[in-house]
Amino acid sequence: MDFFKDTTVCQSVDSNSCDLVWNVTGNKTLALGAEWLIGKPLAILGLILLALIARWMLHGLIDRLTNRAAVGGLPTTIIKRRFRRSRHEAVVTSSPTAARRVQRAKSMGSLLKNMVTAVIFAIVTIMAISELGYQVAPLIASAGILGLALGFGAQSLVGDYLAGIFMIFEDQYGVGDVVDVGEATGTIEAVSLRVTRLRDIDGTVWYVRNGEIVRVGNMSQNWARTVLDITVGYSEDLHRVRAVLGEVAHGLWEDEDYSKVIIEEPSVWGVQSLAADGVVVRVAMKTAPMEQWDVAREMRERIKARFDFEKIEIPFPQRVVWHRDAPTSAAPQPESQ
Repeated sequence: MDFFKDTTVCQSVDSNSCDLVWNVTGNKTLALGAEWLIGKPLAILGLILLALIARWMLHGLIDRLTNRAAVGGLPTTIIKRRFRRSRHEAVVTSSPTAARRVQRAKSMGSLLKNMVTAVIFAIVTIMAISELGYQVAPLIASAGILGLALGFGAQSLVGDYLAGIFMIFEDQYGVGDVVDVGEATGTIEAVSLRVTRLRDIDGTVWYVRNGEIVRVGNMSQNWARTVLDITVGYSEDLHRVRAVLGEVAHGLWEDEDYSKVIIEEPSVWGVQSLAADGVVVRVAMKTAPMEQWDVAREMRERIKARFDFEKIEIPFPQRVVWHRDAPTSAAPQPESQ
């Protein structure tokens, strides 16, 4: 009879599963083992399910935040107006900043998701150990001491990760950018929280730790500028030289192959310096990112052809050599009689 069952059997374990099994079966061994066979597995399973639900909700929140940050409240296209002599032409192009904003938001979202997953996993692990009946206070203290030791012993590694986080958050550079990081200059191929991989013009792949990057020169953000210093002879008419350079630059600006990459009408800035070999005249053109080198090569080729046609001298180093004849020996004196 249930009325005569011993109610003190499960007092030592204080478990609802023990009481349930004891009331159903009346077997003391099964009742005492029910805590480990039913109660604790169910409790750990409940913690895992709760962790998965929390992770799903937090990841969804992060996705919404990153999507909002990627959109930024701005349109995905921008209107660039280029002023020409006879007409105004509106050119609609995709905004490069929008793509970079999406890439940065995805990177930060991935980082936040990994951090959330790690924190939830650590909390569930500690709660599961506590549920199994072990003391977690020494474990937490040991983890704190271990973390402090690792923090002191791996300062460079922590610095690399922190630098990578701020680098991604501040959008200093991204995959495809051409950058100068001091030790190397090249195109970014991969960016992680610890290291940046770039390939230079010779094809050499450089791996640069983020914590070692003191300054970054990005040559492909938003827009670029082609700056050419053209040297002409001192005997040339500088007004004529400036007019010819302006015509060559404007012809490149009007060329259909380059009209989409030169975003402003070129300008001749004038005399830059008076060098030993000639007068240096500077020409500047604002271009799309990473197009400045192609525009510069084409511009140099056209300037050389036009200067040859206009008979404008492009000086080159010259050297004057003085040749002196050996001194002649004194004429012999006649002998005295």
